[in-house]
Amino acid sequence: MIRKQPLTLAIIAALSLPAYAQQNDDEASVLDTVQVTAQRRTEDVQQVPISITTVGDEKLDVLGSGGEDIRFLSGRLPSLIIESSFGRTFPRFYVRGFGNTDFDINASQPVSLVYDDIVQENPILKGFPIFDTGQVELLRGPQGTLFGRNTPAGVVKVDSVRPSQDTSGYGQVSYGRYGTANIEGAIGGGFNDSTSGRVSVSYQRRDDWITNTFAPGPEDELESYRDFAARGQVLFEGENFEALFTARARALDGSARVFRANIIRPGTNDLVAGFRRDRVSHDGINEQEVDNLGGSARLSWDLGSTTLYSITGYETVESFSRGDIDGGFGAVFAPPSGPGLIPFTAESADGLPEHSQITQELRLESNEWGSFDWQIGAFWFDEDLEIDSFSYDPLNNNRQNGYARQSQENQASAVFASGEFEVSELMTLRAGIRYTEDEKDFVAERLVSPLAFLGVGPLRPVRVSTQDEDVSWDLSAVYKASDTVNVFGRVARGFRAPSIQGRVLFGDVVSVANSESALSFDAGIKADLFDRRARLGFTVFRTVVDDQQLTAVGGTQNFNTLVNADETVLQGLELDLEAYLSDSLLVTLGASYNDTEINDRDLAIAPCGGGCTVLDPRGAVNGTVLIDGNPLPNAPKVITNFTARYGVPMGSGEFFVFTDWAYRSEINFFLYESTEFRGEALLEGGLRVGYNWNYGAYEVALFGRNITDEEVIVGGIDFNNLTGFLNEPRIYGLEFKASF
Repeated sequence: MIRKQPLTLAIIAALSLPAYAQQNDDEASVLDTVQVTAQRRTEDVQQVPISITTVGDEKLDVLGSGGEDIRFLSGRLPSLIIESSFGRTFPRFYVRGFGNTDFDINASQPVSLVYDDIVQENPILKGFPIFDTGQVELLRGPQGTLFGRNTPAGVVKVDSVRPSQDTSGYGQVSYGRYGTANIEGAIGGGFNDSTSGRVSVSYQRRDDWITNTFAPGPEDELESYRDFAARGQVLFEGENFEALFTARARALDGSARVFRANIIRPGTNDLVAGFRRDRVSHDGINEQEVDNLGGSARLSWDLGSTTLYSITGYETVESFSRGDIDGGFGAVFAPPSGPGLIPFTAESADGLPEHSQITQELRLESNEWGSFDWQIGAFWFDEDLEIDSFSYDPLNNNRQNGYARQSQENQASAVFASGEFEVSELMTLRAGIRYTEDEKDFVAERLVSPLAFLGVGPLRPVRVSTQDEDVSWDLSAVYKASDTVNVFGRVARGFRAPSIQGRVLFGDVVSVANSESALSFDAGIKADLFDRRARLGFTVFRTVVDDQQLTAVGGTQNFNTLVNADETVLQGLELDLEAYLSDSLLVTLGASYNDTEINDRDLAIAPCGGGCTVLDPRGAVNGTVLIDGNPLPNAPKVITNFTARYGVPMGSGEFFVFTDWAYRSEINFFLYESTEFRGEALLEGGLRVGYNWNYGAYEVALFGRNITDEEVIVGGIDFNNLTGFLNEPRIYGLEFKASF
């Protein structure tokens, strides 16, 4: 007797339902073909030998209905987690457990965000809102050949709706709990036979809803935001030439992430008794601002047998974020203080007063050369930035008492080539290679020390430079097992350039992490089933990361230190399933299992500064612990998501119900393991009930996000006490949308 595993049984059960439904429906609904640009060409997702999940259309509208930022994608795609200790700015992406917990504005990430073909390198850029979007693609595994040096974990690719000659647009307004409003719209069409344009805007807001009970406090209420973004596009289409020009802007005014002192019950990872989500007691100032401008020119020339592309991008962003880091008021040596133990005060801010990023890509690709097609190109990247770090004294009217600054220049250049060869009608091979050079020049200095009372003074400029070169590559094969089933295998190598970290406000050390490289093996199956009533994608993978760049966050001094681990192993599986269970019921199921392990017998870091129960063995250096064998932070073993949409036709309209659910298992917040700084499993659900009419031109709906009102600690501050921050609250409201 053969024993089937639970996952296998779930797949069989899910696939058997559409087969049953089809037998009872005379006119069966079918799934549309999903087109992706993962290989920089437009292709059917079922033909691409990469583990890919796409999100578009209605699902994006549903997930963002409560005014959420890009973090609404977290857990909604297999193997993807997004978190932030900054709030609506500075999202940190993790794919297959592979990410970076670094909270410095200069941090590099192994997951790249590519927005309208332009890489968003600085983490503040990655928070640009998602609106008027055609599709989001998650590409898992190294993408170094076509997307560059900082993609060993994967790429999140966002594509806006392009202009067209057809006049079209929409307007969407929602209002809900805590004064949450989400207003967006777009309008576009042809100016003449060859030129068209599109303008899109988004405005999101929320009122202050967390009351500061400390009196007299500098802030009474917290967690508000006003987030405006706009995008304008002009498309020129000639006989053999096309030019798409894009300009975009963002202005955010709100509060930073609210940290809560001693909300974790010692010896557990539970919330303390009597906890209230809408109350804090702070003596610090909380504020956040972001101003972002960007633009691009995407040009193409049809040369007959080939097409030449030029993609030029420019981004600049300024930001300032200030918060009460200790999460409470006062200190044990300056009573009153609380909640709980406040060993010393901490109020700080980081600013990005100057930033610019310029990118240029030239790419030549073949046009249907028969059994062989190819791409070759060159890429150039230039980034300059300055970072200000401030410290304040809440015991002295919140006056500034510390100031440090960093500056960095980063230049990178690359050449690449990729080819696809159709061996037979059943087998296609693909291969690619990329050579990259990367240089960084970094300077950090402390002008005013917040520890002057201890005799610590300014720090003269510390200068560090790095330079490295590397070769990324990939090799894959797709075998057509049948007209509807493809089997693929892929091996790919990616790398991340050296990183420099210099938060010298409280320390004197500038740390450097050497380049990391990742070698990943993927194998999977993609299938259209039951006459295209169901679509399946299933991948198993194993990735070995050499010299992985890790960030030892926090500790007694709230100081970041970069380290390299000898080896990290990531392995698991991913499932994407979409199916019509009947003509009225469409369901999607995504699931992933990610097992991560750090392999470095000698790697030791400083654990929490106080209050937590450390589970790791002591290191050779006093005050450190060994992290060999630990999982990566923010790397849940299990991520699952489920959506179901049921519609009932009513004349020229439809009544519908849409629900979505996302689950992730427990996570470690930091590299070391402790009882308290471990996030509980989190299950969040959404619900949308509405009616659309005039063949979908108008829609009104009631919506709810986090409808079960889950309260889970999703991150911690570990240098002072048991301070943490929470997931988003329950939001519900009403939405109206009109399209034309």
